[in-house]
Amino acid sequence: MKSLNGKVVVVTGAGSGMGRAYALEAVRRGARVALNDVDPGDLAETVRLCAPAQVLARVFDVSSIADFTAFAEAVAAELGPADVVINNAGVEGEGQPFWATSEESFERVMGIDFWGVVNGTRAFLPQLLDGDPGYLVNVSSLFGLIGPPNHSDYSSAKFAVRGFSECLAAELMDTPVRVYTLHPGGVDTNITRSQATQAFRGKYLKTSPEDVVRLVFNRLGSSRTRIVYGNRAASTWLGARLLPQRLMNRLVSVDMKSILDRSAYPASAWLAARRPDGEA
Repeated sequence: MKSLNGKVVVVTGAGSGMGRAYALEAVRRGARVALNDVDPGDLAETVRLCAPAQVLARVFDVSSIADFTAFAEAVAAELGPADVVINNAGVEGEGQPFWATSEESFERVMGIDFWGVVNGTRAFLPQLLDGDPGYLVNVSSLFGLIGPPNHSDYSSAKFAVRGFSECLAAELMDTPVRVYTLHPGGVDTNITRSQATQAFRGKYLKTSPEDVVRLVFNRLGSSRTRIVYGNRAASTWLGARLLPQRLMNRLVSVDMKSILDRSAYPASAWLAARRPDGEA
């Protein structure tokens, strides 16, 4: 979709990275934008960069369905019904093997990366159904296609986004709403903020957010609703489709071995700590 003149585009996680890139590209194409982020300072900077376009901005956590519903009501009242909704907000996990990953991390990542997508869909779907057409973009990840080591919390959420989006797309087949699932590869954003994931960032996050965003907007209206793009994306997608699971697991593990913190490995050490005293 080359032009977004007269359209209302909703973007979550718009304070930085791909979210900011979506906002700026939507404005460049003529849209009015409704933006969310949990960080008021980052969101204010995105709003400033979008000037002089018409912008509605709200600070809230996307894991809250009540806040999301209030946001959707404000968008309809102030800008008009949404034409494009991009459920982009996301956070990283702890970057540790499963046995060293806290329950709190699973809850936090699922709350934002998965439930944020569900909440955004639930809040805005009535508006999209009234459009002709309406476009919903749910952001999964390359890690919604493969399960890499040290990312069980993050990958679980992104696989859930993929499953949810594919079910929803089938359910909405005979409606004016088209559902797109985005699986970006290594995109150079600030999602990797913890010390544990800096080596991962340096090795894999190479693709510019602007390249991904332009592709997504250009794809709207297309029947090609699975979008796989970015560093390592094509080869990973082919491997996930064509290779036996165990072989793909081995290749991914070998590729990532040099950047993993080995202090929490091997799993046998974790298991040994839970054996009865004296057991060999």
